[in-house]
Amino acid sequence: MEQAIATPNKPPVDPDSSDLSLQWSRRLSLTTRILAVNILAIALLAGSLFYLNNYRDRLTEERLAQAELQLLIIGDALVDRSDTEQRKLVVQLATHLRNRIRIYDGNGIKVIDSFLLAEPAYEFIDPDTQPLRKDIARLLDKAIEFVVLTEPLGSYTEPTPDTGEAWPELRDLTPVSGPVSNVRLAPDRTPVIIAGAPLPRTGNGDGNTVLLTSNARDITRIVRAERSSVVLVIIAAALVSILLSLFLARTIVRPIRKLARAAVRVRLGREPEIAIPRMPGRRDEIGQLSRALSDMSGALRHRIDATEAFAADVSHEIKNPLASLRSALEGLDRVDDADLRRQLLDVANDDVRRIDRLISDISDASRVDAELARTRFEPVDIGRMLDELLASMEQREASSKIKIAYARPGKGAAMVFGDDGRLERVFANIIDNAISFSPDGGLIEILATPDGEDVVVQISDEGPGIPVDQREKIFARFHSDRPADEAFGKHSGLGLAIAKSIVEGHEGRILVHDKPAGMPGACFEIRLPKADSDRPR
Repeated sequence: MEQAIATPNKPPVDPDSSDLSLQWSRRLSLTTRILAVNILAIALLAGSLFYLNNYRDRLTEERLAQAELQLLIIGDALVDRSDTEQRKLVVQLATHLRNRIRIYDGNGIKVIDSFLLAEPAYEFIDPDTQPLRKDIARLLDKAIEFVVLTEPLGSYTEPTPDTGEAWPELRDLTPVSGPVSNVRLAPDRTPVIIAGAPLPRTGNGDGNTVLLTSNARDITRIVRAERSSVVLVIIAAALVSILLSLFLARTIVRPIRKLARAAVRVRLGREPEIAIPRMPGRRDEIGQLSRALSDMSGALRHRIDATEAFAADVSHEIKNPLASLRSALEGLDRVDDADLRRQLLDVANDDVRRIDRLISDISDASRVDAELARTRFEPVDIGRMLDELLASMEQREASSKIKIAYARPGKGAAMVFGDDGRLERVFANIIDNAISFSPDGGLIEILATPDGEDVVVQISDEGPGIPVDQREKIFARFHSDRPADEAFGKHSGLGLAIAKSIVEGHEGRILVHDKPAGMPGACFEIRLPKADSDRPR
C-alpha cells in the first residue's frame, strides 16, 4: 500500500477542480470503477432476459387462446352425433391436435377419454430419468425466473378420481359460459395447457363439458434455446469485458500507481536521485503525465541543488566580512594608539556595510523566482523605462565621469509584457556594471530596438571586455571579478545573477559578447518577447 502524501497546511482550493470531484465513487479505486462500468454494460445486456420472459408469456397466451378455439371447434363438431361417432371423432381430433380430450356428463363423470380410446398423444417425462444437462437447464430456468420476478405457476397433477369437479377449469362452468383456460407445470417444468368448456346442448345429454390438455414442451424448448444464446452472449461479453477491464487497469492504473510511488519517494527525499519514469513509448495522456512529472521532478531537484549551493555560497560570503569584523573588534581591546583604533573602526564599519549589502542582495536574489511566479505581467514600454532610469542615474556621482549614449526607439515600438520594477532592476544592474568597468571619460552605448518577435536591448561599454571562457561564469552568484581600483566589498557579486534570473523569468535571454568591429569593451544583449508576440508567457 502506498504511503499517503501528507501536507502540513491545508492546500488552496482550486475552483476548476469542482467538476472533477467524485461523490458516490470517491472511495473506489480506479480498477474497481473500470470493472463497475463494464459490468454495468453487461447488466444492461442481461436485461434481454426480461424480454425472453415476456416472449414466453406471449407464446403461452397464444397457446391458451388456441386451446379455447379448439374447444369451440370440438364442441361444434360433436353436436348431434351418436356416442360411437363422438368417440371416433375425439380420437381423431386428439391424434391430430396432439392433445388429450375428455368429456364429462352433467354429473361430472368422465364418459370419454382419448387416452383410453387410443394411443396417448403425449407423455409426461420423469425428470429423474433425464440426463444431468436437463437438471441444469431446469435449475437455470428457476434462477432466471427468480431474477426476472416471474409469477410462479402451479404444478400439474392428475386428479384421483378423475371427475369434472376435480378440475378448476370445469368446476364453475355454466351452459352459457365460454371456455376457461389455465397453464401449469409438468414434473419436468414444461407447461401444460388446460382448457375447459361446456358442450352445446345435444340430444345425447345436457350439461356435458369437455376438457382439453396438452404438454407444450416446444415452448420450453424455444425459450431455452433463446436463453442459452443470450446467456452465452452474456458470458462471452463478460469475459471480454473483464479482460478489457484488466487491460485498462494494466495500461492506466499500474503506470499511475508507479508514478504515485515515485512522487512519494520524491516527497520523502530519502534518496539522492529519484528517476520518475518518462515512458517514452506512450504518446497518450499517461505518457504526457509521466514526462511532465519527470520534468517537474528534475526542475525541483535542480532548484533544491541550487538552493543548497546558494546557502553554501551565502555562508561562505558572510563568513569573510564576519571574520574581518571579529578580528577588528578583538584588536580594539589590544590597541591603544588612536590612529590604529580609528582604522580598526573603519574596517569594522566597512564590514558591517558589506554584510548589510550582502543580506539585502541575498534577500532580493532569493525572492526573485517566487515573486515573478506570482506577479501579473503588464505591458511595459522599454524605451520610456530606460529614459526614466537614465534620468535618475544622472544624479549619481559614479556616472559623472562616464558618458551615456541612448538611441531611444519610437513610442510603443519596444513593448513587452513584464514587471516594470524588476526589469528596471535588470538594466540598472547592467548599466552599473558597465560604469564600474568603464575608464574615465568612457562611453556607454544603449540601443533598444524590435527584432522579429523580440525586443532587443544592447548595452555596450569601453572596458576591458570579458574573455570567452568567463562569459557564463559572470552570471554565477557571488562572482567577484571586479576592477582592480574598486574598493573591496563594494559589490556583493549578485547583480548579474539577479539580472539573469529576472530576464529568464520573463521568458527572455541575456547574452554577452564583444563589441562589433573589434572595438574594445563588452556588449550585453537582453532579448525579451514583444507584447504582441504569440509566444506563451
